[in-house]
This record gives sequence, C-alpha cells and structure tokens, in this order.
Amino acid sequence: TDTLRRSRPATADPGYLSAAQPIEFSTEGGQTAHALWYEPVNSDAEGPADACPPLIVMSHGGPTASASPALNLATQFWTTRGFAVVDVNYGGSTGYGREYRERLKGRWGIVDVDDCANAARHLASEGLVDDDKLAIRGGSAGGYTTLCALTFRDDFSVGASYFGVADAEALATDTHKFESRYLDGLIGPYPDAKELYRERSPIHYADRLSVPLILFQGLEDKVVPPSQAEVMVEALRLRGLPFAYVAFEAEQHGFRKAETIVRSIEAELWFYGRILGFDPADRIEPVPAENLPGDE
Repeated sequence: TDTLRRSRPATADPGYLSAAQPIEFSTEGGQTAHALWYEPVNSDAEGPADACPPLIVMSHGGPTASASPALNLATQFWTTRGFAVVDVNYGGSTGYGREYRERLKGRWGIVDVDDCANAARHLASEGLVDDDKLAIRGGSAGGYTTLCALTFRDDFSVGASYFGVADAEALATDTHKFESRYLDGLIGPYPDAKELYRERSPIHYADRLSVPLILFQGLEDKVVPPSQAEVMVEALRLRGLPFAYVAFEAEQHGFRKAETIVRSIEAELWFYGRILGFDPADRIEPVPAENLPGDE
C-alpha cells in the first residue's frame, strides 16, 4: 500500500525523539509494576561514554489515570537534554486490569510511592541511570506522590512538585463536588479515617524533608491552595535545604498559559542543574531560590 498523506504531519526531527519502551519491574510484596522507559536522545549531543544519565521519574496524576506512550513533547524536553525518563504506571493505574487498578485502594501514598522508587532502583541496578542523580516530578495527584516520596523515603536526590497535594485531609473536605468522595476509596472513608489522612499528608511531616525541592503553584488554585506549598517551603527553609518556590498569578490547578508552561519547565531544568551539577545549554533566567550549592 502507498501512504498518500498522514493524518498529522511529523512535527519533529526523529533525531530528537525518544520512543517509549514498556518495562516491568519488581515492587513490594513480590508484585510486578509497569512503566514507560525513555532513553536520552539528541542527534547533536552525546553524553560521556563512562557515565550513566540522570533519571527523571514521572508520577502521573489522577491518581487512577495512566501514562501514555503517545508523543509527549514535555517528555522529549527532558530526553533531548540528557535525561533518561521513566513514566511510572504504578499500581492503581488504568490499563492493566481490575486487580492492578485496585492495588491503590486504601493505599494511595504507599503503593504509588513504592512503585516510583522501585522503578528508579530497577533502572539503576541495570546500569542504565546514575543512582546518585535520581529526580522525581509530578503534578496534582502526581505531585502528592512526589511529595510523599521526598518526605517519607530517601531514594531521590531532588524533586519537583507542580501544585501537588500536601494535605490529603484538606483535599477530602474542600475539593470540588465531582471528586468529593474520591478519596474514600484511595485512603478511607472520611471522617472515620481522619487519622489515616493525617498520616498520609506530607504537610504534617514536612520536617522529614531531606533533599532539594522546587515547587510550582498557581495563586488562584482552589483545589490545592497556595498555603499547602507555602508550608512545605517554610519547612525547607527551616531545614536549610535548597529550594525554589515559583508562584504564578492568574493560574489555577493546572497551568494554562503558554508562558507559564515554558517558564516552569525551564525553571525546573535550571534547578536540577544547580543541584545535580551541570549547566543547561538553554539560556534560562534563574528563579529565586535559597540555600543552593555554591551560594554563600
């Protein structure tokens, strides 16, 4: 057959595209979890032959959504800049059957965090990434997973939270009507499980943070109000940890403006550069940050 015309013309040089590779890895309880693996690809650059790339672990939102292998230019942003990426379909993600989806039932903040950490460990043990340069990032529910991973575990070197949930109880009581009972299945019936909500909320254990973190927040966010990010910021400041807090006027839960999206991902790259010890090739305006390595 002959292809007369593709439904959508190619928009990028394949020399800059990293294709998703489905992987499986062992996780808690002898179970198997799933993810999409992306190698760094850039036809204009090549990393040191004797070094493994840094890794970005992506924790998708939902939390019962899933990572897709479809072209995502945000993922390609990282792979063209020397990062390997693993987009984790942790237990609870759709697309792997009911039993897999129900792993997250009552265990949000545990199963997702374990699977993200074990994805990173698996790739490091395979010699595919630098186990001293492991980052985790996510937005909304994925931001919650990120904050939990950085608060309750010590697997990662740095993280980025985009309007991440820090207070599960506040989400249960104040969220919009459509998702008003969503957390009953993810954590437990509220208010009967009130103490469990507190135990799963990084905001109450922010003093356990031990690695650098950059937080992005819309100042008009009604789902995860800025106050949640600000509590985490204050804890980072008190602990003397490197951090940056980037807040955007007229943005809500999920950034909409093109300039916000560009500014946030470039700021994230800049922050990783300061923490992991490299200079981005991109010309990026620094963001206000505190306690950075090398700063007096």
